Amino acid sequence: MIIKQLSVFLENKTGRLTELTGILAENDINISAFSIADTADYGILRMIVGRPELAAQILKNKGFTVKITDVVGMIIPHRPGGLHKALQIISDNNVAIDYMYAFASGESKATVVIRAESLHKIIDVLQDHKMELLKEGDVYQV
Repeated sequence: MIIKQLSVFLENKTGRLTELTGILAENDINISAFSIADTADYGILRMIVGRPELAAQILKNKGFTVKITDVVGMIIPHRPGGLHKALQIISDNNVAIDYMYAFASGESKATVVIRAESLHKIIDVLQDHKMELLKEGDVYQV
């Protein structure tokens, strides 16, 4: 239920993201989801990859600053109100969300990556409400 996310600090300079994606491609590491938040001097790339431990080590060896963080992936219906229903459940159970990002694949489902103050509590709440959660096997490469 808990998925490993890489957070990579990137300097705001042309080609740095391309360099990172090239390194992952050369090492046969797939990116399933990502989000970039930026400031004037740097960006934070958060991503779910097929082999998080290996990706972190390779990127560190190439001079990137990398942190592994635990997150939860929630699968919701890809239709109006799908996200609202899930967030209402989370809110009604007093679970604070630090940040989240989402992606849709196909027309029926979307996946929301969530970092919360208590991952175990959010997992329990979502499972109690029969919400589908992403499993490691859904994103990790074999």
